[in-house]
Amino acid sequence: MLPHPAAPAEAPTPEVPFWRSALRHFGAALLAVAVIALAVGLLSMPVKAQTRPELRIGYQKSASLFVLQKAQGTLEKRLAPLGFGVKWVEFPAGPQLLEGLNVGAVDVGYVGEAPPIFAQAAGAKFVYIGVDPAAPRAEAILVTKDSPIQSVADLKGRKVALNKGSNVHYLLVKQLEKHGLKLADIQPVYLAPADGRAAFESRNVDAWVIWDPFQAAAEKATGARVLADGTPGVVNNYQYYLGERGFVQKNPKVVQALFADAVEQGIWLKKNLRQAAELIAPLQGLPVDVVELALSRYEFNVQPITREVAADQQRIADTFHALKLIPKPIKVSEAVVFAQD
Repeated sequence: MLPHPAAPAEAPTPEVPFWRSALRHFGAALLAVAVIALAVGLLSMPVKAQTRPELRIGYQKSASLFVLQKAQGTLEKRLAPLGFGVKWVEFPAGPQLLEGLNVGAVDVGYVGEAPPIFAQAAGAKFVYIGVDPAAPRAEAILVTKDSPIQSVADLKGRKVALNKGSNVHYLLVKQLEKHGLKLADIQPVYLAPADGRAAFESRNVDAWVIWDPFQAAAEKATGARVLADGTPGVVNNYQYYLGERGFVQKNPKVVQALFADAVEQGIWLKKNLRQAAELIAPLQGLPVDVVELALSRYEFNVQPITREVAADQQRIADTFHALKLIPKPIKVSEAVVFAQD
């Protein structure tokens, strides 16, 4: 996702602000994606004009519902009467997906709360078009099963691993506030998920803040204990559907069909949790029981964006600005297609 600190050099170098590094990475990646998209477009240009348009969906392997829809082919069947095909474009993480959306490589995508904030701060062009219900248990502060730490308050002075600038960064800030602490009261260790788990298992950190399915994998494999999650009412942990504004405005029936299929497949998934996990697990490269546990903590019922949901996202953006994770304030509402619009 976002860069984490490099190994110490022999001579000290000036620290580069996180937001500047992140936005520089975003800008460079935008150029790279644009060049690739142009090259692919030129190489694949048919002799005759394309007769059937496509809905190009950006997804990550961790987006379980999209993985299920892709495997089952349900969306293709639903869009056929509208004369649309479907093209699935996989991205390694949310920031790269936003980059692809910004340069026109995809039409819609599905990400968590943090990537759109950084993308909007970098000037990316997209709109929020839908949101899944809150999933506050799908991210948590974990400690080892035999850890003496029993409360978030016990984290004072301790090393806590997390992915900088991610959803869990906000979770940690809010949980610390709830227990009368600030980030300055702990020792944050900024690590990507794989490195975070390694540090957690080797006990080089005292706690790890992480999201599903990494959270479920650690619980199942190591017996990790949930010290605190987003409940009760600490964070919402929404998952967002994003779109390219022009595509959304020109193709409302396609977006409606996408959402209708997502709701239908989401209902089936929740009613058939084990069966769904057995279908999704091999595609994500995870054990079935890990996927089943992660799925149990999400709700899949996409809804239009409301003012309340946008206000929640604005609070996260304001927190990231206060933490100097983004260089300037942003107005989330400027990138939202509201329910009544």
